[in-house]
Amino acid sequence: MRLTAVVRREGEVYVAQCLEIDVASQGRSIEESLDNLREALELHLAEPAQPVEAPSTLVVAMLEVVHR
Repeated sequence: MRLTAVVRREGEVYVAQCLEIDVASQGRSIEESLDNLREALELHLAEPAQPVEAPSTLVVAMLEVVHR
């Protein structure tokens, strides 16, 4: 299954968040945060109590915003 992740820096850590499934994780580097997110997603999807839906279609768009 291919999923999309966004990584952002928050202070001293990087936070990786899956856009299709509401799961996030963190790490001291981008790579570590993505590895931790992958593990968290695998655990989340392995839980039988969690209904697994197909990921929604994702549209990523850049917007230009005028700041006044």
